Amino acid sequence: MTASGAPAPAFAREGIDRAAAERTRPGLLDDLRRDPRTRVLVVHGDRVPVTEGPRLRLLAPQDVTDAAEWAFLGRDGEAGVIAAILPADADAPGIAPARWEALRVVGGELGTDDAGIAVEALSLARWLLGAPFCSACGTRTEVVQAGWARHCPGCGREHFPRTDPAIIVAVTSADRPERLLLGSNAAWAPGRYSCFAGFVEAGESLEAAVVREVAEEAGVDVVDVRYRGSQAWPYPRSLMLGFHAAARSDDAARADGEEIVEIRWFTREQIGAAFAGEGDVTLPGTASIAYRLIRDWYEGAV
Repeated sequence: MTASGAPAPAFAREGIDRAAAERTRPGLLDDLRRDPRTRVLVVHGDRVPVTEGPRLRLLAPQDVTDAAEWAFLGRDGEAGVIAAILPADADAPGIAPARWEALRVVGGELGTDDAGIAVEALSLARWLLGAPFCSACGTRTEVVQAGWARHCPGCGREHFPRTDPAIIVAVTSADRPERLLLGSNAAWAPGRYSCFAGFVEAGESLEAAVVREVAEEAGVDVVDVRYRGSQAWPYPRSLMLGFHAAARSDDAARADGEEIVEIRWFTREQIGAAFAGEGDVTLPGTASIAYRLIRDWYEGAV
């Protein structure tokens, strides 16, 4: 649910029924892999197979034999939906008719159910492949709850997928709300701009994180902080919480010179041109909540 009536971010929609109560049923994944009604999404690194539309290309269980890990995603009506997870360094299987696409590239164009299935699968995949050992004693853990937990046979601890909250904020001018402040990250290609973002620190509220991150990255104090909405962002394991805010003083704006190498005030005309692919400015793709925040402002929804 979002704070305004504007469209939800790409990965904020509900998707299929996750059927969480089924995860503890013994033999669930084995039963679903034998059921011809089950549909399987293969995840290869951060890529998923898609067909024209785009649509996810889901397979029958008998068509998938080389998964490193399996996970239960939920139910689409009576049919179970599961993920077959392959590491990025494994050979990508040929799945016809389909092409492999990174979720951050194609996710914003998927329908509600497909987007929900894909972001759930990728989030689980990164955890299942990336955290096989107990963080307390170092023992290799056992996957339980159909991919949703790990049990440590060494010390008995239970481990669950980790989600790190991060804020992201679109900053306008308090005096001239027709201007939008965006920054260019040091890790990006020249000409790429987006909203300001950062992880929430221990003991910090979301609102305090907004104020701190914008001050650190762009040098401005912000006022009128308003929550917009959230979405999962499995790069690597974030929950992005989107906000709109206004800079108290435009003249104070400056890049920190380390993470953010350049900041610019943009007009609606300039943002519209960038959305149209005109000029030398690149904006976030449609899968990201940053796109939705910028689009809100451009369309006058804030």
